Amino acid sequence: MPDLGVWLDYAQDGQERLMDRGKKKRLRDKISERIDISSTRLSDDEAQELSDFVDDYGSYAGTSTIREHSWKDWSSDGYYRRTETTTDTFMEDGVGIRRETHVRDDDGTEWTDTDEITDGRGILKWLREHR
Repeated sequence: MPDLGVWLDYAQDGQERLMDRGKKKRLRDKISERIDISSTRLSDDEAQELSDFVDDYGSYAGTSTIREHSWKDWSSDGYYRRTETTTDTFMEDGVGIRRETHVRDDDGTEWTDTDEITDGRGILKWLREHR
């Protein structure tokens, strides 16, 4: 049986019990010290996942992932190729992910958008998309 710390033991019949309310509140309090989870409903699994993320954040801070995507598209001037490079970096000045998206068209047009993912739901979504 897994040892999940804040989870109750398995019942005698092997059925998993839900997390105790008091323990879940303590877990949410710990998470909310580093991540905005106000007005966010979290399942027991999501609360545990965010808690683990907060506990291990030191191993994430400063690391980056880069993805590049290129495709052909159509405009009134004909076909063109667009390349999008997305860099996700775990922030060192707080808990969250800084996303920089650089878009370049083959005619030389380019721009960059920057966004920060700092709320609990956004971080959970990112973690699930990148596993």
